Amino acid sequence: MKLSDALHIDVDRIDKEMIDLVRYDRDLPVFSVVKRSVLDLIQAGGKRLRPMLVIVGSRFGTREPEGKRLVRLAAAAEFVHAASLIHDDIIDGAERRRQQPTLHTKTNNYTATHVANYMMARIVEALFEYSDKEEQGSALQDLISAAPSRLCLGEYQQLNTRFDYDIRLDTYLEKTMNKTALLMATCLQVGARTAEADEWVSNKLYAFGRAVGMSFQIKDDLLDFEQSEGKLGKPAGADLMNGQVTLPVIYALREEQLRDQIRALHEGSSVEEFQFVIDQIRSSPAMDQAKELSHRYMHEAWKLIEDLREFKASQDLETIWHYFNDRDF
Repeated sequence: MKLSDALHIDVDRIDKEMIDLVRYDRDLPVFSVVKRSVLDLIQAGGKRLRPMLVIVGSRFGTREPEGKRLVRLAAAAEFVHAASLIHDDIIDGAERRRQQPTLHTKTNNYTATHVANYMMARIVEALFEYSDKEEQGSALQDLISAAPSRLCLGEYQQLNTRFDYDIRLDTYLEKTMNKTALLMATCLQVGARTAEADEWVSNKLYAFGRAVGMSFQIKDDLLDFEQSEGKLGKPAGADLMNGQVTLPVIYALREEQLRDQIRALHEGSSVEEFQFVIDQIRSSPAMDQAKELSHRYMHEAWKLIEDLREFKASQDLETIWHYFNDRDF
């Protein structure tokens, strides 16, 4: 069963709102490459995890938010996520995503960057159209400012730590929070605040989103070593080849027999040299150590569900928990 069906969320309505944000933008020429590219991205589909988190968060409130406003918030969350993926694909040099050519391979880096920037800017404009004085600095402000800016910070941190084998674990965790977990946490919290949930409830939801988001990214880092190119849409170990020192690499650097081999890798190393080290990391204790940290975050998330059992919507959190815990992404 699809997650949207299990949560009783109509993702088609979210997609329609995203399409409308672009289609009815009077400042965007009808036949522009930006409009065509964004519409193609939306129609290509996706999990729509972030917008669903906004809607689930709203189920913990003391009132039901106005439907149009909630759907627009959900659509905005997906815009933020989609724009960040465009940036990620450019940085990683990824040629495919979800088995489809990435935007920068269909156009060019300049155009793809412009499309992602447009999507971020359109979010700000669209959300302020729906905001009022009472909402400034609250739920909408979180999504408008905090999430996009921290995403950009995470992308900068990723670029700034390429082939940095001295990266600390806490630096990696901060980068992961900024790039992945923060948006998930903010989506739940924004949904809750829009529905006027108590502050302690919205904070618990934020913590839940952070925990599953951290686990999600660690699992993604592990899959980069474990899965085939056909399933990943990029070569196995592509993160390391791009200079990204992810959690399995950080743990592997603590292994005396691997430390020097990893540190010898650089931007000019051959594919064969990378592949040899990737195979060594794959069979090392570092993989289980990374999995253990992912499990700890999921355990933290489960305890937060227990804290919210008085709400019927805690069942939705449980559904989300199993989705993140049981599936390979």
